[in-house]
Amino acid sequence: MPSGLVALLDDVSVIAKAASASLDDVGAGVAKAGSKAAGVVIDDAAVTPGYVTGFTPDRELPMIWKITKGSLRNKLLILLPLALLLSALLPAAIIPILMLGGAYLSFEGAEKVIEKLGGQKHGETLEDPIEDPAAFEQTRVSGAIRTDLILSAEIMAIALSQVEDAPMLTRAVALALVGVLITVGVYGAVALIVKMDDVGLHLARKTGAATQAVGRFLLRAMPVVLQVLGSVGTLAMLWVGGGIILHGLEELGLPQPAQVAHGIEHGLAEAAGPLGAILGWFGYAVASALVGLALGAVIAVTVHLIGALRAKPA
Repeated sequence: MPSGLVALLDDVSVIAKAASASLDDVGAGVAKAGSKAAGVVIDDAAVTPGYVTGFTPDRELPMIWKITKGSLRNKLLILLPLALLLSALLPAAIIPILMLGGAYLSFEGAEKVIEKLGGQKHGETLEDPIEDPAAFEQTRVSGAIRTDLILSAEIMAIALSQVEDAPMLTRAVALALVGVLITVGVYGAVALIVKMDDVGLHLARKTGAATQAVGRFLLRAMPVVLQVLGSVGTLAMLWVGGGIILHGLEELGLPQPAQVAHGIEHGLAEAAGPLGAILGWFGYAVASALVGLALGAVIAVTVHLIGALRAKPA
């Protein structure tokens, strides 16, 4: 009996060590995947505030919560099973699917650029009279969730590439943790950004010169910050979309466009000395954004031309 108990304890010890090793693998995978996806996370945080600014303060946090829940559904119920399934059965399909997402982001970003340059606006905007506020809010939330789906697909694909050699269970747990942690981080930051003006107003009404000064500074600064984030969000759509296209073409056997972009990146990095890494990244981002703008403009013109032709009476 004692020997049987010792054997059982040995088995438990082996299982515990295996579980500990698996958790270590998951933790390492999450850290590696999260760091690789950091660029897309920044883009996600820059894009989202534009969807909720301009609404009354009492609707901002509820909208962010709706988008957060949509983002978690995107990552855990759609992208996670799809990523695991494709990685197991049809890994060659991942790149074309991501490129379709990159094309959509490019289209969205190019449309915003065209509108800012005086082009025709498509759909209801905050500058127009809003006849149905609830429907308009739902439209903005749905648009944010659609954009999140594309950015989340890129995040999950990057995360998957960092743990693709791990067992299936480790991959699944790592991807789920990356998805949850990134979603909480991004939309927590977005909530803080869009409510900062309310914090400023609260501080400005407090007693104490220093507190009031901080509050007034926040009130003056936040409109500028939100305007900058709106522009960064548009650019983010273009550079992420263009970057996905460049990487996809390279993976599919057409490396020349990506080589040109990387050539710009390396040239600036070598020429800039201590600032080489920053300027190199900036050069690649600009090259990617130009690719995204060109592709997005072609798609936008084509889509609206087809729409105009279909709208003509027969």
